[in-house]
Amino acid sequence: MMRNLAVLLLAPLVMPAATLHVWERHEIALSARQVHANPYAGVDVWVDLRGPGFAKRVYGFWDGGGIFRVRVLAVSPGEWTWTSGSNTGDAGLNGRQGSFTAVAWTEAEKAENPCRRGFLRATRNGHALEQADGTAFFLLGDTWWATPTLHFPWGDDNLPRSPGPQARFQDYVRFRKAQGFNSVAILASFANWANDGRPARVTLDDAEKTPLRSAWTHPGTKSAKDMGNEGGRPFLFPGKVPGYEDLFPDVDRINPAYFQYLDRKVDYLNAQGFIPFMEVSRRDISRAWKKHYRWPDSYTRFIQYVFARYQANNMILSPIHVDSQSDSVSGREFNAPVQAVLARYGAPPFGTLLTANCAVSTLNTFGNDPDGQWVTLHQTGNAREHEYYWNHTENFHSIPTRPSLSGEPYYAGYRYQPGQETTYTAEGGSEKDSRYCRSAMYGNFLSGGLAGHIYGAEGIWQAATEEAAPVKMWDAFQWESAAQVRHFRTFVWAHGKRFQDLIPATDRLLPNSTHLTQGFDGWAYCARTPDNRIFLVYLEQGVDKPYIRSAPPLNSYTAKWFNPRSGEWSDAGTLKSNTAGRIQLPAAPNSGDWAMSLVAANPQ
Repeated sequence: MMRNLAVLLLAPLVMPAATLHVWERHEIALSARQVHANPYAGVDVWVDLRGPGFAKRVYGFWDGGGIFRVRVLAVSPGEWTWTSGSNTGDAGLNGRQGSFTAVAWTEAEKAENPCRRGFLRATRNGHALEQADGTAFFLLGDTWWATPTLHFPWGDDNLPRSPGPQARFQDYVRFRKAQGFNSVAILASFANWANDGRPARVTLDDAEKTPLRSAWTHPGTKSAKDMGNEGGRPFLFPGKVPGYEDLFPDVDRINPAYFQYLDRKVDYLNAQGFIPFMEVSRRDISRAWKKHYRWPDSYTRFIQYVFARYQANNMILSPIHVDSQSDSVSGREFNAPVQAVLARYGAPPFGTLLTANCAVSTLNTFGNDPDGQWVTLHQTGNAREHEYYWNHTENFHSIPTRPSLSGEPYYAGYRYQPGQETTYTAEGGSEKDSRYCRSAMYGNFLSGGLAGHIYGAEGIWQAATEEAAPVKMWDAFQWESAAQVRHFRTFVWAHGKRFQDLIPATDRLLPNSTHLTQGFDGWAYCARTPDNRIFLVYLEQGVDKPYIRSAPPLNSYTAKWFNPRSGEWSDAGTLKSNTAGRIQLPAAPNSGDWAMSLVAANPQ
């Protein structure tokens, strides 16, 4: 009998089998039998997952107490098996086994929720996005950096509410979904942000031990600095920075409860068909992290933790929000922890795309050498006026080829001060403001941003809910510029998925610029398909008598005007290229910005 008991104790524990859908998250919970001093920093746990055409090690994460979780999914129908392991001798983490059967979603079920079509990947030409089943995808996001926090409160009753102080996270998701959005941009953590009694526009720059001004909140306000949620803050206190133990946390001690509350929001987004873009942390934590903790090892662990926690959700991941390098570790210094993650744990096992919101572009910030080629989705960010749209063109032509996404373009109402309008600011909600947003959408897209566009607005990106804020987030949610995103989607999809074949061709359109670089008027943009059959054009306000050059000679084009304010198409006649390939565009129906489609009647 004792011999039989010993055999039972040594035998691997087999978990009951389950039936799941392809691309449906499956969570494996493991209970440690040993007490680990710091399970977050010291314990690696994984499962070796096998299925049809798939055999990879999938890492998990500590979720409080003695609980570790590994989140997996099936990328194809069939039988899947797994066996657990860890870097410890813990019998509760090692040698567990399980299996599940994966079945395909029906087309009707996929139509109900696009996330069921699978994770995003680059198209065959490398310039655009599609889902795992080959369905073309164009991302339309909104900037909700503070999603994990109490500024986007969760509604347990799930009752519908209009935008306002009473609105809940689910209400804002439903509101944007109705406007055609399919993504939001999230920061997983604001590790050193809290109501700390200090002025609202000051955070810690520990490298110099001096206050660092931040644009996150408005003068005289404090509540927007509170970036915790029902579970607390991302890390535990006290920290190790001398004199700032109450301000800068101990980044080697995670608080799983914080992320458990974030989980439900990510899950809800996926359930609504949203594919979020999530960044691990914001750049203003990096100097103190590098100076007082093990760099890059400690930050490597945090990247791995967030990636492991959300690798089985349908999303895009980023290791760092580095939209400015003035108060952070240099952007290229983040290549070290990212490369360490990839070397030790491998790329995200289910193909999750990696990018980052950064100043100017990922290509510029992280470089195009092997160290920076962890980026599988290029992005531009925090460079807003029309002179910066060109960065998508640079991304488009870079090698290796990656899709390019427009992040942090012109934000509605951004930096506007009453009575102090400039050529690059406008009052939020005004027609001028909407026009600037339209320039960012259409101009970035035609410059090569074929992966999608992330809208943003003053009041929303800071999650402004405090009384003293000049713009409340619920008011900004209702600005017309966001409603016009649906018209932009109409323009992008005017010729079906042919937009994925576009080549930036602004140099084919003249005039295409003025001397005014810091602005949103007077410039023009163009893209074409490789066969010159389709030309798409966007004209900012003030473009005079534009023409297309180097089109196929003596070719006729069916032209249509597109009104980006209303989403309506109107006939622009038949245009013919001359013997030199020049197509003179007609005068726009009226003043303002306009877009146009030209389709060859007899392509050559």
